[in-house]
Amino acid sequence: MRKVVFALWMLILCPVAGAENTETQQVLERLDAVIAQKESYRSRKEAKIGELKQKLRQASSASEKYRFCNSLFYEYLHYQADSATRYLNLKEEINPDPIFPDSKAEHTICRAEVMSVMGMYNDALLELETINPGRLGEETRLKYYYACRSCYGWLADNIVDPQVKQKYLEKTDLYRDSIAQFPLNETDRTILMAERLTLNGNPDEAIPMLDKQLATVRDMQYLSYLNYTMYDAYRAKGDVEKQIYYLAQTAICDLERVVREYASLQKLAWLMYEQGDIDRAYCYLNCSMEDAVSCNARLRFLEVTEFYPIIDRAYREKDEHEQSVVRGMLMGISVLSLLLIVAVFYLYHWMKKLSAMRKSLYEANCELKNSNATLAQIGKIKEVYIARYLDRCVGYLEKLEQYRRSLEKLAMTSKIDELFKTIRSDQFLRSEREAFYREFDKSFLDLFPNFIEDFNKLLVEEGRIYPKPGELLNTELRIFALIRLGVTDANRIAHFLSYSLATVYNYRSKIRNKAAGDKERFEQEVMNL
Repeated sequence: MRKVVFALWMLILCPVAGAENTETQQVLERLDAVIAQKESYRSRKEAKIGELKQKLRQASSASEKYRFCNSLFYEYLHYQADSATRYLNLKEEINPDPIFPDSKAEHTICRAEVMSVMGMYNDALLELETINPGRLGEETRLKYYYACRSCYGWLADNIVDPQVKQKYLEKTDLYRDSIAQFPLNETDRTILMAERLTLNGNPDEAIPMLDKQLATVRDMQYLSYLNYTMYDAYRAKGDVEKQIYYLAQTAICDLERVVREYASLQKLAWLMYEQGDIDRAYCYLNCSMEDAVSCNARLRFLEVTEFYPIIDRAYREKDEHEQSVVRGMLMGISVLSLLLIVAVFYLYHWMKKLSAMRKSLYEANCELKNSNATLAQIGKIKEVYIARYLDRCVGYLEKLEQYRRSLEKLAMTSKIDELFKTIRSDQFLRSEREAFYREFDKSFLDLFPNFIEDFNKLLVEEGRIYPKPGELLNTELRIFALIRLGVTDANRIAHFLSYSLATVYNYRSKIRNKAAGDKERFEQEVMNL
């Protein structure tokens, strides 16, 4: 929670720093995209060079050939030093002195420029010392001063000895003063003044001047110079974030105008290494080395190789660390996968057991439901039969009372013959028994209205039993009605129906033989109706 609060305070208190960081990240991402598209820029450069070569082959006059050789020289100067030397030599062979009076001095300046690109600064200075600037035209003399200033500036950058370095810096400043005497365009003059202010310890005065020019200039070469000069100013101030930003802008300009001799990307690589961005540092350094080798810029190559082993070792250590992390993660994932497989099998085993338990529980539940239904049915049967037979008993007692009174009357009136006749008659018992059976049949069919139909489904078609008109149940149906009620003992059935035991056995055997299914399970199936 404290970390979150701290982060929120940082966002509130430092919005400008956050914006700058975002701008730096955006320009670095753009640089990454430009590096990824480097081959497409190179193809365009090669196409342009191809067009110039075609024009050179088609040129008829010496001046045209000289002009195209000069264009090819400058196309190749910071792109491929060997080819630049070739077209410089071709310029010297054409040598149109009448048209270009300063051509010899210009060739020498161009040769010095090629030597500077290749890192041969002392040789370049020896070449430049052969020129007498007082005899040159204004344009060639300005070019000469620029060449001298660049050469001494590069020497100063690559000298470790403070005294010698200061000597070359003074020489550079001297030629800068000489350049300032010429009528320069606004951008050149701004770059010159900003360099001087930065070297004199006033970068804060140089930065607004450069900012103003950066807002208006569109030429890629000038943008490269302006951004690099801005980098120098912020390096003097010690602002690393801005150094990264303007070096990245410089590198973008260098790569988009397809030059291979540059200092921006290798300097940026070192800054990224110091910031801990090893991947970008390694990528930028590889790009710089590849371009330096292709251009034959030996000094740039040496500059790269000075700290290439450091960044390469850091990159390899980072790569090895990442690989070890990946291996650890893969090992962890493998262990987790194994545990997951074990867990799945364990879960599957328990799910099977749970499924079996659920099935058993379901079956037990079904049996319980059936038992409850049976109990409910038995309860209903008991309720119905108890109620009905209580009524029947009460009615039977009333009839016995009436029968007793009728006998008493006959005895009191001395009608002895009629009394004996009545006593010997079974009409009363027969009528009562028939009434009892009707009441039983009615009660049973109220409880099991589909009994006759369901019972006949258990029999073969020719053996099915139906009661006669006016009957509810016949003897066979009544026997199996008692069995359905749970009265399976033959003695009890015979007693209930006033039949002999043999008669009951015969009825049961006869109907069992007509069963459509298993005869042994017939009576059990009747009990399940």
